[in-house]
Amino acid sequence: MERIKQALERARAERAAAQLADVPVLSTQKVIAQEQETKPAGPGVQVSYTETRSLSLDPEQLRAKRVLLNEVRSPIVDAYNVLRTRILQRLRANAWNAVAITSPRPGCGKTLTSINLAISLAREVNQTVLLVDLDLRRPSVIRYFTDADLPGVSDYLLEQRELAEILVNPGIERLVLLPGHSSFTNSSEMLSTPRMVRLVTELKTRYPDRIVLFDMPPLLAGDDVLAFSPYIDAIMLVVEAGGTTRDDLRRAWNLLGGKRILGVVLNKADGDSSGDGYY
Repeated sequence: MERIKQALERARAERAAAQLADVPVLSTQKVIAQEQETKPAGPGVQVSYTETRSLSLDPEQLRAKRVLLNEVRSPIVDAYNVLRTRILQRLRANAWNAVAITSPRPGCGKTLTSINLAISLAREVNQTVLLVDLDLRRPSVIRYFTDADLPGVSDYLLEQRELAEILVNPGIERLVLLPGHSSFTNSSEMLSTPRMVRLVTELKTRYPDRIVLFDMPPLLAGDDVLAFSPYIDAIMLVVEAGGTTRDDLRRAWNLLGGKRILGVVLNKADGDSSGDGYY
């Protein structure tokens, strides 16, 4: 962890960018349809999923894939709750609701971090959460929840599917997923199409209490994050303790110059070096 912090400080100094002085390092540990919002008389947001496809969760399967369930209490869950609180504070202070999550390179655990953060945010009853799989090169979010072949962003873009047809409630209250489905070789170009821009605008503005997380490809793997950055409020960077090199971090900061950085999540801080596959 200290090595990553030192690399962050060096990257900040090299860029001499004032905005990086306030970027928090948020440490976490690695873990072994159309919806209608209604506000109840009491506190919190309630959701009625009238048209959204719903899944039946298999708790054991989710735990095997290191997805944190609501009823599980552990130091890792607590770490995500701290991360949730810090993120909510920054989002509310800046009136932001759309965050892209990326990493310098594959292997940092950014997709699983996106999923577990979305679940943690959904447990906070004052907002709903939408997790969008915009890794159009290798979409994988939905595979953590089901092996079913469900339509997603690619079908919306290419087959003119309606948004209500591709939204999925994974069986967790106040959380909705938008799968990626098929992959694109020209992913950065697809992220800038008029239909994609309309989709993102609708996702961000339909409900005032919604937080939208976009799981993006690794930053150094292409220009997807940069191409999509005009449409989001801030970027969160996931780095791997013991895996992300100083050079990768420096290159990532340089690419993010001028972008709003929500924070840095230090993943796998317990020293567990086992991989998550692509992410």
